[in-house]
Amino acid sequence: MVAWNEYKAIASERGALAFEVFVATSTPQKSPDEVKAVLPDHLAYIQSLEKSGKLVMAGPISDETGEEMQGAGMLVLRAASMDEARSLAANDPMHKTGARAFTLRKWLVNEGRISISVGLSTGEVDLN
Repeated sequence: MVAWNEYKAIASERGALAFEVFVATSTPQKSPDEVKAVLPDHLAYIQSLEKSGKLVMAGPISDETGEEMQGAGMLVLRAASMDEARSLAANDPMHKTGARAFTLRKWLVNEGRISISVGLSTGEVDLN
Protein backbone atom coordinates (compact mmCIF):
# COMPACT_ATOMS: atom_id res chain seq x y z
CA MET A 1 0.00 0.00 0.00
CA VAL A 2 1.02 3.57 -0.66
CA ALA A 3 -0.26 6.64 1.18
CA TRP A 4 -2.69 8.61 -0.98
CA ASN A 5 -0.75 11.88 -0.95
CA GLU A 6 2.48 10.05 -1.72
CA TYR A 7 0.88 8.37 -4.73
CA LYS A 8 -0.60 11.69 -5.86
CA ALA A 9 2.88 13.25 -5.81
CA ILE A 10 4.35 10.30 -7.75
CA ALA A 11 1.60 10.58 -10.38
CA SER A 12 2.18 14.31 -10.76
CA GLU A 13 5.96 13.84 -11.05
CA ARG A 14 5.53 11.36 -13.90
CA GLY A 15 3.42 13.88 -15.80
CA ALA A 16 -0.08 12.62 -15.01
CA LEU A 17 -2.84 15.17 -14.45
CA ALA A 18 -3.21 14.16 -10.76
CA PHE A 19 -6.55 15.99 -10.49
CA GLU A 20 -8.17 14.97 -7.23
CA VAL A 21 -11.95 14.79 -7.03
CA PHE A 22 -14.42 12.88 -4.88
CA VAL A 23 -16.86 10.26 -6.14
CA ALA A 24 -20.11 9.58 -4.31
CA THR A 25 -21.88 6.44 -5.50
CA SER A 26 -25.53 6.65 -4.53
CA THR A 27 -27.77 3.58 -4.20
CA PRO A 28 -31.52 3.35 -3.56
CA GLN A 29 -32.65 2.52 -0.04
CA LYS A 30 -36.37 3.09 -0.53
CA SER A 31 -38.94 2.15 -3.16
CA PRO A 32 -38.67 3.48 -6.72
CA ASP A 33 -41.68 5.74 -6.07
CA GLU A 34 -40.02 7.20 -2.96
CA VAL A 35 -36.81 7.83 -4.90
CA LYS A 36 -38.77 9.49 -7.74
CA ALA A 37 -40.59 11.72 -5.25
CA VAL A 38 -37.28 13.26 -4.16
CA LEU A 39 -36.01 13.73 -7.73
CA PRO A 40 -37.09 17.39 -8.22
CA ASP A 41 -35.34 18.49 -5.00
CA HIS A 42 -32.31 16.36 -5.86
CA LEU A 43 -32.01 17.90 -9.33
CA ALA A 44 -32.32 21.43 -7.90
CA TYR A 45 -29.53 20.63 -5.42
CA ILE A 46 -27.33 19.17 -8.16
CA GLN A 47 -27.87 22.32 -10.23
CA SER A 48 -26.85 24.46 -7.24
CA LEU A 49 -23.64 22.42 -6.88
CA GLU A 50 -22.95 22.91 -10.59
CA LYS A 51 -23.46 26.67 -10.35
CA SER A 52 -21.17 26.90 -7.31
CA GLY A 53 -18.38 25.00 -9.08
CA LYS A 54 -18.53 22.07 -6.66
CA LEU A 55 -19.94 19.57 -9.19
CA VAL A 56 -17.71 18.07 -11.88
CA MET A 57 -20.24 15.55 -13.23
CA ALA A 58 -23.34 13.71 -12.06
CA GLY A 59 -25.89 11.31 -13.41
CA PRO A 60 -27.60 7.95 -13.16
CA ILE A 61 -25.76 4.64 -13.44
CA SER A 62 -27.16 1.36 -14.75
CA ASP A 63 -27.28 -2.02 -13.12
CA GLU A 64 -24.41 -4.46 -13.72
CA THR A 65 -25.89 -5.64 -17.03
CA GLY A 66 -26.10 -2.14 -18.48
CA GLU A 67 -29.73 -2.83 -19.37
CA GLU A 68 -31.71 -1.52 -16.39
CA MET A 69 -32.08 1.76 -14.51
CA GLN A 70 -32.44 1.07 -10.81
CA GLY A 71 -32.35 4.59 -9.37
CA ALA A 72 -28.63 4.62 -8.58
CA GLY A 73 -26.39 7.55 -9.38
CA MET A 74 -22.91 8.96 -9.17
CA LEU A 75 -21.65 12.42 -8.20
CA VAL A 76 -18.14 13.62 -8.98
CA LEU A 77 -17.44 16.48 -6.61
CA ARG A 78 -14.77 19.16 -6.35
CA ALA A 79 -13.93 19.78 -2.69
CA ALA A 80 -10.99 20.77 -0.51
CA SER A 81 -11.27 17.70 1.73
CA MET A 82 -13.08 14.43 2.38
CA ASP A 83 -15.09 16.20 5.07
CA GLU A 84 -16.28 18.89 2.65
CA ALA A 85 -17.11 16.28 -0.01
CA ARG A 86 -18.99 14.20 2.58
CA SER A 87 -21.00 17.25 3.59
CA LEU A 88 -21.85 18.06 -0.04
CA ALA A 89 -23.03 14.49 -0.67
CA ALA A 90 -24.89 14.25 2.65
CA ASN A 91 -26.85 17.42 1.89
CA ASP A 92 -28.23 15.97 -1.34
CA PRO A 93 -31.98 15.53 -0.69
CA MET A 94 -31.70 11.92 -1.90
CA HIS A 95 -29.38 11.22 1.02
CA LYS A 96 -30.96 13.57 3.57
CA THR A 97 -34.33 11.83 3.15
CA GLY A 98 -32.85 8.33 3.17
CA ALA A 99 -34.14 7.62 -0.35
CA ARG A 100 -30.56 6.74 -1.25
CA ALA A 101 -27.36 6.04 0.68
CA PHE A 102 -23.90 6.95 -0.58
CA THR A 103 -20.32 5.81 -0.40
CA LEU A 104 -17.55 8.32 -0.90
CA ARG A 105 -14.04 7.89 -2.27
CA LYS A 106 -11.27 10.07 -3.61
CA TRP A 107 -10.53 9.69 -7.31
CA LEU A 108 -7.26 10.78 -8.84
CA VAL A 109 -7.92 11.58 -12.49
CA ASN A 110 -4.64 10.93 -14.29
CA GLU A 111 -5.43 10.16 -17.93
CA GLY A 112 -8.14 10.65 -20.51
CA ARG A 113 -9.42 13.08 -23.10
CA ILE A 114 -12.38 15.44 -23.18
CA SER A 115 -13.35 17.21 -26.38
CA ILE A 116 -15.58 20.27 -26.31
CA SER A 117 -16.93 21.95 -29.41
CA VAL A 118 -18.52 25.40 -29.06
CA GLY A 119 -20.44 27.05 -31.89
CA LEU A 120 -19.46 30.70 -31.56
CA SER A 121 -22.47 32.10 -33.41
CA THR A 122 -25.01 29.53 -32.22
CA GLY A 123 -23.86 28.93 -28.67
CA GLU A 124 -24.20 25.21 -29.28
CA VAL A 125 -21.96 23.05 -27.13
CA ASP A 126 -21.01 19.47 -27.87
CA LEU A 127 -19.12 17.41 -25.31
CA ASN A 128 -17.47 14.20 -26.55
